[in-house]
Amino acid sequence: MYDKPLTIEQALTLLAEAPPRLAALTAGLAPAPIANPLRPTEWSLNDILAHLRACADMWGGYIRKILAEDRPTYRAVNPTTWIKQTNYPELEFRRSLRTYTAQQAELLALLRPLPPKAWSRSATVTGAGKPRQRTVFTYAQWLANHEQSHFRHIDQLINALRA
Repeated sequence: MYDKPLTIEQALTLLAEAPPRLAALTAGLAPAPIANPLRPTEWSLNDILAHLRACADMWGGYIRKILAEDRPTYRAVNPTTWIKQTNYPELEFRRSLRTYTAQQAELLALLRPLPPKAWSRSATVTGAGKPRQRTVFTYAQWLANHEQSHFRHIDQLINALRA
């Protein structure tokens, strides 16, 4: 799912489109439907946004680390683990969406001017089996693909809420 081949431009485009797409899809929805899942075992729209923010925190943070340091080594933290250290699931959706939008804008401001060679800068990542090499592009592509995978779920939720 995260490895769908993308070009740098495609990844940048998808990353740029995600926040306004989410804003447009949720425009006009009342806070209660956004905060409450349709079924007890499912995520609400607010839960999905919290998850997207946690992934952006982790993977965007790794991108920044790779660009700031020469071949860093770090232990991966799963965004699902990270989210437990945040208040993202409890935040009001519109406020959280504004923060997510700003976060994406900051990441894009960092990525857009990168020369092609910088996209292949790498790190050694430990903590999930044998150490792996990950690049700036790996994380940007994962983030773009991951967000797109959640839009299918978001579309389903919104269609159900509007029905």
